[in-house]
Amino acid sequence: MNDMNGTNSRTGRSGHDLVVLDMAGTTVADGGLVEQAFTVAAERLGEDPAAMIDHVRATMGESKISVFRHLLGDEERAQQANRAFEQAYAELVDGGRIAPVPGAAEAIGALRDRGRTVVLTTGFARVTQDAILGALGWRDLAEATLCPADAGGRGRPYPDMVLAAFLRTGAVDDVRRIAVVGDTSYDMLSGVRAGAGVVAGVLTGAHDTAQLERHGATHVLGSVAALPALLDRVES
Repeated sequence: MNDMNGTNSRTGRSGHDLVVLDMAGTTVADGGLVEQAFTVAAERLGEDPAAMIDHVRATMGESKISVFRHLLGDEERAQQANRAFEQAYAELVDGGRIAPVPGAAEAIGALRDRGRTVVLTTGFARVTQDAILGALGWRDLAEATLCPADAGGRGRPYPDMVLAAFLRTGAVDDVRRIAVVGDTSYDMLSGVRAGAGVVAGVLTGAHDTAQLERHGATHVLGSVAALPALLDRVES
């Protein structure tokens, strides 16, 4: 809760009290399941996955239906491919192929202990996001979870999910008091476009330091485990 001056009433301080965290590659280690699920989906539709994979890698973090629209150029085929992808990813999740990024759950707990509101976001559909949260036992880990459908259907690199978190939680009174964290260039773009004060890239996922900084990262961390200390440092 924040007073009219933007101070968190639980902590007596003003800072980046809304933290919007990506899932796969940032807080969740999935061992390359996105690429594997894209390959399965392409094969099920009779497409050549080798012809798609470069674009898939370049657009990690983007809404998956948007990726298929670009690749296939046909809405019906894109929807079929997206359903196949979500099914394939869910099957891989059910097979126990995901785990938390080391220190992620502890970092989220530390953020919440400091009075910060944490929102987990994804480019997956809600059914897949829920499957991941259930598999990890994370249903109550964060205050809220968002997928593109929760923000009008547009995923990253649009700022919509970040702004939806801002509007829905009411955790801060200024977008500059948002911290956005992710492992892809599209995560960085969404944070920049939303006006977030901290846009932090992590090196546990798809893109390297150069890519993250080129797309607007204000900070680059080895992993999300270092985020609580970073926010305390930038606010000191």
